[in-house]
Amino acid sequence: MAQPTEVETSVKPAENRSVPQETHSASEPPAARSGNSLASRPHARIIAIVVALVLLVGGFFAYEYFQTYESTDDAQVDGHLMPLSARISGYVINVNVDDNQEVKAGTVLAEIDPKDYQVALDQAKAQLADAEASAQALNINVPIASVNSSSQISVSEADVENSRAGIAVAEDQLEAAKAQVAQAQANDVKAQNDLIRYKQLVDKQEISQQQFDQAVAAAQASSATVASAHATATAAAQQVTQAKSKLAQSQANLQNAQTGPKQVASTKARAISSDATVQQREAAVEQAELNLQYTKIMAPVDGIVSKNAEVGMNVTPGQQLFTIFPLNDVWVTANFKETQLKHMRQGQPVKITVDANGRTYNGKVDSIAGSSGARTSLLPPENATGNYVKVVQRVPVKIILDPNQDSDHQLRLGMSVEPKVIVK
Repeated sequence: MAQPTEVETSVKPAENRSVPQETHSASEPPAARSGNSLASRPHARIIAIVVALVLLVGGFFAYEYFQTYESTDDAQVDGHLMPLSARISGYVINVNVDDNQEVKAGTVLAEIDPKDYQVALDQAKAQLADAEASAQALNINVPIASVNSSSQISVSEADVENSRAGIAVAEDQLEAAKAQVAQAQANDVKAQNDLIRYKQLVDKQEISQQQFDQAVAAAQASSATVASAHATATAAAQQVTQAKSKLAQSQANLQNAQTGPKQVASTKARAISSDATVQQREAAVEQAELNLQYTKIMAPVDGIVSKNAEVGMNVTPGQQLFTIFPLNDVWVTANFKETQLKHMRQGQPVKITVDANGRTYNGKVDSIAGSSGARTSLLPPENATGNYVKVVQRVPVKIILDPNQDSDHQLRLGMSVEPKVIVK
C-alpha cells in the first residue's frame, strides 16, 4: 500500500503546474472566450460583415424590384361572344359544322329550306313587273292628257268667240230684216193708198183700167213684200236665238275643257302613285331576296364555333343557333386591388403568364374600369347600414396583347392568367 502512495506523490507536482492555467480559463465568461476566438480569427469577422452587407443590399434590391410591378392571380382571358340567331323561320336542312370547329368568316354554318322563300321572291318579281307596266302606261298618258287639255281649251275658247261673233252677225241681220219690214210696210201703205185712189179714179173713169190693174198688182206686191220681210225678220230672230244657243254650248264646252288641267293633275297623281307602287314592289323584291339569303346562316368573323342547331329543327326568328368565339381579338381582364392602382397607368407594359401552357405573353394596359366589380354586381353592397367594414375592393383592368403574341390562338376565353404590370 505504501508504493501507490509514492507514485501519487510523484505525479501531483505536474498536475499542480497545469491546473492553475485551466482553472483561469474556465473562470472567464463565454463572451470573453468568443472574443478571444474571433480575435484569434480576423477573417471570420470580415466574412460576417460581408454576409451582412450582401443580405442588406440583396434585401434593398429585392424591395426595389417588388416595387416595380403589380401582379394578381385574379385574372382571366376575355373576348367577344357572338351569338348567331335565325333571322327567318323555317326548317333546318343542313348543319355544316361541329362543336369547337374553327371557321372562317363567310363559312355557311347551317341552311334553312329555301323553297318557300324562292316562291315568295318569284311572286314579288311578278308583282314588280306588273307595277312597272302600269306605271309606264300612266306616265305616257300624262303628256298626252296635258296636250289634249290645252287643245280642248284653245278650241273651246275659239268656239266661244265664234259664237259671240255669230250672235253679233245674227243681231245685225235681224235689225236689217226689221228695217226691211218697216220699209215694206211703208211701201205697202203707199200702195194700198194708191189702190184706193186709183179705185176712185177708175170708177170715175178718169184713168184707164190698165193703170188700175197696175195699182192693184203693186198693192198686192207690196203686201207680199211685207210678208216676206216679216218672214226674213223672223228667220233673223231665230238665227240670233241659234247663235246664242251655240254660244251657251261653246261656253259649256269651255268650262268642260277648263277641267282638263285637273284631269291632267289627276293623271299625274295616278302616275306618281304607280311609281310609288313600283318602289314598294322593288322593296318587296329586295326583302324577298334578303329572306332567301337568310336561309344560309354564315359566320360573320373567324373563330371557334359552338352549335345549338340540328337538322330537322323548325327555327324561329331570334332563336340562337350558334356562338362564335373570335380568337383574333382577345384580351385579359385582371382584377387588381385598389391599393395596387396607385402607379398603374394606361400603356404600361405587362408580362402575362398563362397557366394552361406556361407561356409568357407581352401586352400593355389598355384601360381601367370606371367602377369596382362589387359596384357592378347584381346585388351591390349597401354601406349605409351603420355596420360598415372596410374591405379592399378589386377594380377590373383591361390588358391587351401586343401584335402577333397569340398567332397560334392558344388563348381561350376564361383561361386563368397571372399578369405582371411594370409600373416603374
